[in-house]
Amino acid sequence: MIEDRLQELANVFAIEVAGFAILDSHLHVLVKLEPETATEWSDENVVRRWGKLYPPRGKNRKPLRVTRAWVEQKLADKDLVDKWRSRLSNLGWFMKCLKEPLARLANKQDGCRGAFWQSRFKSIAILDIEALLATCVYIDLNPLAAGIARLPEESKHTSIRTRVQHCRAKGRLADLQAARLGSVAGVKQARGLETGLWLCPIEDRRAQGIKRAGMLEGFSLGSYLLLVDETSRLVRPGKAQVSNEVASMLTRLGTSRETWTETLTKMFSRADTFGVAFTFHRDKLTAMAAKRGCQRLANFNGCPA
Repeated sequence: MIEDRLQELANVFAIEVAGFAILDSHLHVLVKLEPETATEWSDENVVRRWGKLYPPRGKNRKPLRVTRAWVEQKLADKDLVDKWRSRLSNLGWFMKCLKEPLARLANKQDGCRGAFWQSRFKSIAILDIEALLATCVYIDLNPLAAGIARLPEESKHTSIRTRVQHCRAKGRLADLQAARLGSVAGVKQARGLETGLWLCPIEDRRAQGIKRAGMLEGFSLGSYLLLVDETSRLVRPGKAQVSNEVASMLTRLGTSRETWTETLTKMFSRADTFGVAFTFHRDKLTAMAAKRGCQRLANFNGCPA
């Protein structure tokens, strides 16, 4: 239910879902806020999107079809449309629309009332590329670290499994495997692997004329899977450390094997998260603190650099 709802919301909000892991007691969601996208929507587009979240209701409180008359009525209220536009790019409203209907549905199935979620969500700002990649990997490896999956791609209800399943459905697992080898030919063979996937693409290919933004320019899905696979060895007892091939990849991304290993090991050893931001570089944290008008901010995992 949660995975389906995430996909539904990603198609309504000006918010991309870049990663997720749904476990028995909690979930992790990595999102990319795109408020500039919402500003490009027409007023009618905004109203129809909001109508998918909160459709008109009849006297029996059952949802009704969004009609042209209903849309026209809402369009006449410019302030209301502007408010909805703002909400459609707001993380708080995204989480509200994720949690509320799921809580009602779960309570209905269990025949009970009361709070379903333990508390309000906690958010951490990702400030640089290394932190973004570390967060992606941390989320995708959560079930494996918890001991409920043997391999990353076998972890149910995770973004990494969704990406691999998408490639399988397109009949392109061989292309994905070729991309993991890191060769130029393999990278070319793997182009378009994430086309049509509801998740935010790993590779940002706007420089090649692709309109949709991805997370990392020049970093393919195959490279990401290789990094996840090697990093998974940090949380599997008796397995080797990251290879020289991955160490070279990390150097290109601006970090080192030692820093990566130390950071991810710490992340997986924590029982809970803390901090309001995550960065590998102290200057990014200082800049964000200045922007918020405070002297210091708590970093999610310390500051290696």
